[in-house]
Amino acid sequence: MNVVNCDDHRQCLKNVTVGENVRIFNFVNAYGCTIHDGTKVGAFVEIQKNAEIGKNCKISSHTFICEGVTIGDNCFIGHSVVFINDNHPRSVREDGSMESEEDWAGRFVKTTVGKNVSIGSNATILGNVSIGEGALIGAGSVVTKDVPPGETWAGNPARKLRGSE
Repeated sequence: MNVVNCDDHRQCLKNVTVGENVRIFNFVNAYGCTIHDGTKVGAFVEIQKNAEIGKNCKISSHTFICEGVTIGDNCFIGHSVVFINDNHPRSVREDGSMESEEDWAGRFVKTTVGKNVSIGSNATILGNVSIGEGALIGAGSVVTKDVPPGETWAGNPARKLRGSE
């Protein structure tokens, strides 16, 4: 694993740990994260600090992977997928002053995506959710609760369409 830093008009990579054969396309903003071997990150993706992406994943363009998200090996993340790590976001305190990272820390939640998961384009994954190994999330879905391994979920809110039976 190597730590990569570059900053030009096409990419902003700050303190990113990358494995072998990782491909990162232009206009990616990534900082303080880890991207494992063989993964491909499309254009216009943001990956925040303390996020981790497994081996041989495909992260499609315009996706947002926030702090606290862990994605397992061999996952497909469709275009414009959004992960959330604060289920009750605010911009200001009760006194009207801007919130800081310390204010937000009490609301911070993590998300885990198991191995071999596929998430369709434009899905939103709320915080504090686990998506089990081999699950499929339909395009445009809003995942609000844990998805068991091997199940197919879709809709808003996402619900089980078929199981692993």
